[in-house]
Amino acid sequence: MARTGTAKKNGAGQFFLATLLLWLVSVVFEIAFNLRTELLWVIGGGCFFQSVNWFVRSCLSRDPLFVNTSVSLLHSIITSASVVFILLNQCLAKGVDEMFDHSELVGGSWRWAYQALCSSCGYFAYDQWDMLQYRLYSGLIPSILVHHLVLLVCFTLALYRNVTINYLILTLICEMHSIFLHVRKLRRMAGIRDSNTALVKLEWVLNWTAFVFARCVPHILITVKLIKDARKFGRGVEWPLALFGMAGMNILNVGLGMDLFHAFRRERSNRRNQEKSNHVE
Repeated sequence: MARTGTAKKNGAGQFFLATLLLWLVSVVFEIAFNLRTELLWVIGGGCFFQSVNWFVRSCLSRDPLFVNTSVSLLHSIITSASVVFILLNQCLAKGVDEMFDHSELVGGSWRWAYQALCSSCGYFAYDQWDMLQYRLYSGLIPSILVHHLVLLVCFTLALYRNVTINYLILTLICEMHSIFLHVRKLRRMAGIRDSNTALVKLEWVLNWTAFVFARCVPHILITVKLIKDARKFGRGVEWPLALFGMAGMNILNVGLGMDLFHAFRRERSNRRNQEKSNHVE
């Protein structure tokens, strides 16, 4: 059974590695032959996070999961700050109504939005490679690898066609919640698992708050906006691709919410058992 599971995992890994290589060839072709030098930000983003990976591995820990989570935390912090900066800058420059106009979201590109999207695209490519290299995934069809592949396809097509850039920047608001997911994982890896501490309780409050207001609500609002403005899109692939991508994100959010709830209940149960044990003693 173990060999069968390994073979299935290797089969999944080979498929996603092949798609990653095809993606890289596509990006290099666009840069080299179509002279899309602005896409160098994608390569730069991937190289930057790979360099951070090497630094963490050399100076802090060689544990692949710790290294991967640390780099992911840095990406979430940088992306969250970038998105907030871009939105505030545009809000002051154009106002909320003009910012969220259909033509602005689909055909426009806010200042630094293209570069921020390129950098995140490079990160997801790096992260896909890191997970494949160290097999930081599980299951016959690993959801994390599917998630990254969907994002790479959606982000790269948008960057090639220079459309829906601002829509995709809005989806990256969810990285504010990812910060707390990565912090929780690193905290548990560091052995801090006592749910009675004020730090852990605060972490859960921030985790749930960010999950609702930085992940679920923005993604639902974006989906509603896409459905409402369906007739304003042309006959290209932009609307079906955007709607498909957001449907996938919302489904993943449901799964993530269930995982968080189970983890929360498990920690509460452990805390109650610990309290009962202390009381008996």
